[in-house]
Amino acid sequence: MGDGCEVAPSLEAGAKPRSQMGSATGYQSAHGRRFRARWRDASGVQHEKRGFRTKRAALSYVDSVEPTLLGQTFSLPSGARAPVGQLAIEWIENKREALKPSSFAPMHTAWRVYVAPRWGTTPIGLILPSAVEKWVRELAQGSAPTARMRAAAVRKRLSASVVIRAVGVLVGILDVAVRDGRISTNPARGLSNLPRHDWTPRRRYLTHEEVFRLASAMPDDIRETLIITLAYTGIRWGEAVALTAADVDLIRRRLRIYRTATEVEGHIRIGAPKSWQARSVPFPEFLTPRLAVRVSNRTADALVFPSATGGFLRRPDTTFRRPSWWNTALRDAHMDHLTPHALKHTAASLAVSAGANVKALQRMLGHKSAAMTLDTYADLFEDDLDGVAERLNERALANVDPRLLSVR
Repeated sequence: MGDGCEVAPSLEAGAKPRSQMGSATGYQSAHGRRFRARWRDASGVQHEKRGFRTKRAALSYVDSVEPTLLGQTFSLPSGARAPVGQLAIEWIENKREALKPSSFAPMHTAWRVYVAPRWGTTPIGLILPSAVEKWVRELAQGSAPTARMRAAAVRKRLSASVVIRAVGVLVGILDVAVRDGRISTNPARGLSNLPRHDWTPRRRYLTHEEVFRLASAMPDDIRETLIITLAYTGIRWGEAVALTAADVDLIRRRLRIYRTATEVEGHIRIGAPKSWQARSVPFPEFLTPRLAVRVSNRTADALVFPSATGGFLRRPDTTFRRPSWWNTALRDAHMDHLTPHALKHTAASLAVSAGANVKALQRMLGHKSAAMTLDTYADLFEDDLDGVAERLNERALANVDPRLLSVR
């Protein structure tokens, strides 16, 4: 299949699964040169035996082990003999159709880099929960086999998010096998050692003054207006840079959000917004003159915030201390490090402080539900909780005999 997706061939009767092919390599011992035999068992776990005097002896040992391993494979029901990679073909194509490119890309990378090297050629019926848990531990430690060649001495621990994404890919493929009746249960579910999601630092909200201080440090008027628009509308970067002159209603003060320009693996992909729904987002009146400059006397399809070459403005490099126009602006504005996404959080904060209710905020930010908005920005509604307590106190004092309220 395309895009570098590597899958294993199906097992033909009498053929050796690739994961079980053995090898022999030499090493230097205290007793002279010796050879080690290496092979993978039917579930894909690698083993080795050392101390052979010749390479032929090591390979002979592998040949004596493999018939037993093949017997384990072909004692399975025919449906359970299929390797993970074979089932991954359709699963990946289905995900390609169902997901946005920005969501599909990291999922596909997880398959190619982490899942396929370990499980691609393993028959699904021979996968044990204990083997999956061992793989999870090795992923976290940076010792699991991957498609990225890296010396063992410099391997790094993987983040919880990367590990969880890789496990999620394996879970999804095996769920299909369960639904098809190939296996009775999914051995990748119910694991005891999944890592917790990475700790998230406290969300950063800018003040009105900080927004304009950052905007004034931008290298040109286009990006200055872009920063203010992001901070006062809550639209995403990809939604903003995809705006055209036809999407700006200066009379009603609305932005029409119906597409996004997302950078995926170095290429700009045009697609639907994150919520899959178009929406109309209001902007404050002080933005009208700035946006008018960007859309007046321009064709309907002209980008509101184009790059210097006229194309889509790419997201800036925000890596700490790396030279970029974004980091330069932060330095000139005397502000701590943050990313453009902090402007979306800022828009939520400023809107709540201005009295916006949860439902209005949900529509403005493009969330699927008000519950999602509350879960994301619960900290912005702390004052509402205080207000609830104050109003309850007022009602109690007004409606209850004071003698009943006093402490006995």
